[in-house]
Amino acid sequence: MSVEDFRESEKIPLTVVLDDVRSMYNIGSVFRTSDAFRVEEVLLCGITATPPHPEIHKTALGGEDSVAWKYFPTAMEAVEYLHKKHTLVYSIEQCEGSTMLGDIDTLPVFSSQESQRAAIVFGNEVKGVHQEVIDYSDGCIEIPQYGTKHSLNVSVTAGIVIWEFARRMIQRI
Repeated sequence: MSVEDFRESEKIPLTVVLDDVRSMYNIGSVFRTSDAFRVEEVLLCGITATPPHPEIHKTALGGEDSVAWKYFPTAMEAVEYLHKKHTLVYSIEQCEGSTMLGDIDTLPVFSSQESQRAAIVFGNEVKGVHQEVIDYSDGCIEIPQYGTKHSLNVSVTAGIVIWEFARRMIQRI
């Protein structure tokens, strides 16, 4: 598929938000994954670098050219933009009351009869998603982890969560 064909193709109703992601390789990886699953757009926030940049391109391999993206000075501004578009926003974070990724069918975005737009927020590699963004989100989603480590690289996390959302959204289309 060409970049032009991608831009004109039907997308899944999913937006990916990067909240102060510092590694350009992680940013590029998220673009590449977003391209693979036809994510609607990527919102880059705060210190998150924007294309064009050779380090982003190294892992995006052109995904930064095919997937629509916007920049916001803060992730809060991005979440406000999404809520104005009637998009349900979920922070990907370990927090009290979070929904495990395997249980996301219970979330309104999947349990509602109507087709619903969703956004997933991924945070900084060290600090995670800003607390104010978590508080303003419609919920938190957590990937269960069973080893000695309780965190994953942000691009790995994005790949897992984007795939799970895409899989379930494609089944509804």
